[in-house]
Amino acid sequence: MENFIEVRLMKEAEGFLESLDENTKEKVSFNIRKTMQGLKGEWFEKMKGTDELFEFRTLYNKQYIRLFAFWDRRNNKKTLIICTHGLIKKTDKTPTTDIAKAERFKKEYFSS
Repeated sequence: MENFIEVRLMKEAEGFLESLDENTKEKVSFNIRKTMQGLKGEWFEKMKGTDELFEFRTLYNKQYIRLFAFWDRRNNKKTLIICTHGLIKKTDKTPTTDIAKAERFKKEYFSS
């Protein structure tokens, strides 16, 4: 099946995924692949109160894994999602430091 959406990982997102055990990494990758195929669901949603940040959300083995992302819509030929970094959530609230980090990565990406 052809992918409708391309997902790219920044260095920190790659490092985060590599730090996960194989089963957890596969579950997160499965959610990314669903999005790449154009499917929509609760595994990829806009983060409230942010400047167009999204997150891949995965619950696996009683852990809440989050991978922060944003859209790059500058190219009309390909839909692109950039993943900045990830975390394993320990509380209901997303740390403001991680939101600020994702927004900083987004700003740097578009300014380069």
